[in-house]
Amino acid sequence: MVNEIQGQRPAVRFIDVTDSHEGQRVDNFLLRELKGVPKSRIYRILRRGEVRVNKSRVKPEYKLQVGDRVRVPPVRMEAAGPIAPVSGGLQAKLEASIVYEDERLLVVNKPSGLAVHGGSGINLGLIEALRQLRPDARFLELVHRLDRDTSGCLMIAKKRSMLRYLHQQLREGHINKRYWALVAGRWPNRKQLVSAPLMKNHLQSGERIVRVSAEGKQSRTGFAILHRYEQATLVEARPLTGRTHQIRVHAQHVGHPLLGDDKYGDREADLHFKKLGLKRLFLHAVSLDVRLPDSEQVLSIEAPLSDDLQRVLDTLV
Repeated sequence: MVNEIQGQRPAVRFIDVTDSHEGQRVDNFLLRELKGVPKSRIYRILRRGEVRVNKSRVKPEYKLQVGDRVRVPPVRMEAAGPIAPVSGGLQAKLEASIVYEDERLLVVNKPSGLAVHGGSGINLGLIEALRQLRPDARFLELVHRLDRDTSGCLMIAKKRSMLRYLHQQLREGHINKRYWALVAGRWPNRKQLVSAPLMKNHLQSGERIVRVSAEGKQSRTGFAILHRYEQATLVEARPLTGRTHQIRVHAQHVGHPLLGDDKYGDREADLHFKKLGLKRLFLHAVSLDVRLPDSEQVLSIEAPLSDDLQRVLDTLV
């Protein structure tokens, strides 16, 4: 339900949260409600307290509950353009990327370079593309997210009950997610767990930067060595908490940043490996284990490494 205070446009809006948005972060909710508004502006009005939930200030990560009333301040928006149509090439790529599907859950091997959702200058993300390809689907929602340059296992719920269940499983740490990452240098044998608190900051441009900080949130990542190369190490990373950019920042903190990482990486190392064919972030969500609801069955899903990353490994010694 939306109520507006009449007067000059744009106007203050009050939105009552229904079960269709329960559990959604307020920043992501605003990104959808304020189409055409730059992400930096949205985070600015959140920081200033112009957005209120039940008359109180909230942080961007606040998760909405049924019955919450959200005050959306007057924000001038650009005219919303039509959602970009899915090209034949993207359609074929997405259809080929499905690694698991049943009546409640869809898991895709997300291609690198494809954002999980539109916004901030991105007309079409993976979830919008899937909704176009499946116009009869009554419900398709992202369960979690992957960075735009990260490839691999991504869960999409096909029923709201499944979305709530999987969110609970994630919060309680019952879903095991494993990533493969190629890091610069020789990863230490004894470094099997990185425990360093992380703090997220937003620059004026809206870009997110995460740093290790004593004032940050507890964050833990398990690491295991898969293979050593002359100037790099292939590791398996298991995020034990779910912070933004966690694997990338923890690897950087240890002194062995992910290769191809233009935000937290080593520029000299990246230039060297670019000559060997690595043209993007080497981070791939290779598998996940999740227990299905009302069942003792644990579903194990794997997403094969993309050809471009496999070719890089094949060239290393």
